[in-house]
Amino acid sequence: MKFNTKIIHGGQKIDPAYGSVMPPIYQTSTYAQSTPGGHKGYEYSRTHNPTRNALENAFASIENGNYGLAFGSGLAAIDAILKLLEPGDEVISTSDLYGGSYRLFTNIYKKFGIKFHFIGMENAINIENYINDNTKLIWVETPTNPMMNIIDVKATATIAKKYNVLLAVDNTFATPYLQRPLDLGADIVMHSATKYIGGHSDLVMGALIVRDKDLADRLYFIQNASGAICGPQDSFLALRGIKTLHVRMQRHCENGKAVAEYLANHPKIESVYWPGFKDHPNHDIAKTQMDDFGGMVSFVTKGNNYDEAIKIVENLKIFTLAESLGGVESLAGHPASMTHASIPKEAREKTGVVDALIRLSVGIEDKEDLIADLEQAIG
Repeated sequence: MKFNTKIIHGGQKIDPAYGSVMPPIYQTSTYAQSTPGGHKGYEYSRTHNPTRNALENAFASIENGNYGLAFGSGLAAIDAILKLLEPGDEVISTSDLYGGSYRLFTNIYKKFGIKFHFIGMENAINIENYINDNTKLIWVETPTNPMMNIIDVKATATIAKKYNVLLAVDNTFATPYLQRPLDLGADIVMHSATKYIGGHSDLVMGALIVRDKDLADRLYFIQNASGAICGPQDSFLALRGIKTLHVRMQRHCENGKAVAEYLANHPKIESVYWPGFKDHPNHDIAKTQMDDFGGMVSFVTKGNNYDEAIKIVENLKIFTLAESLGGVESLAGHPASMTHASIPKEAREKTGVVDALIRLSVGIEDKEDLIADLEQAIG
């Protein structure tokens, strides 16, 4: 089954009760049993729910995995991965990453004896310098948030397997439409399904996808024991979002390219970060492991002027100034004060997240309108 067909049909079955084409919303907490322990596969909705199970099957299908898990948020999904670890274990993470991930790592799990190394991974060989007997997990975002750095998943996977270390890849920005990390050797794929997977800015959700049964069983146990699951209504919305992922992502990519090229040629813009540029670091790797370059673009105005950046995001009319990304509508954000505010300024700026950086989630509107909006806002 090819990807565009899999997006709509992968892992799905017609509902047996009445032939419903879309999985029904099973808005129930519990299920009748004919005798103690005698049920039809469902006993309590924290553990299993038919709507959520349909979504988890879809997650597994579109990432070419065997097992999918749905959580109440992307951070809940990351939290489940970290619960695989024990005090004294070490994690190697990309230094340019979502602020919420950094906060979870440093403010929560560091207190429980987990040590984190935040490093540049643009050259995968650098990872080996930080691996020791306590290393249990390598955490990768690619493209990274918000600097759009590209990390070679296949090369990183080779290193992870050499040292028997788990490799988890946050695939939120690329989505399985553009990139499938399990095919490149990753052990776990994570999504903030709030973003492109849902696609309509109307749900909060996380996802994990794996191939190994033992790893899946450990994660299912954590999911059930910790209880950070999503509800059936959000599961239904995410299933609906998945069915249009391919057509949405095609337009996101087209519009992202147009906006990035416009900004790169603007006399008031100093730097534009988008992996589709030939001079973007690791552009050749992006071409190899991605099918296109996505709809996320970051940029800095000339002079790295904070006040100018704030003026631009406040003056936008079609781009909405808001947290998050990946919806059909275009969004603009100021990472230093919004998505990455939890990262100390010195650490942020080492990765390029300066106070004048603006991040765009380019939606699926007409690109001419988006460019005109940027034109009037930048001046």
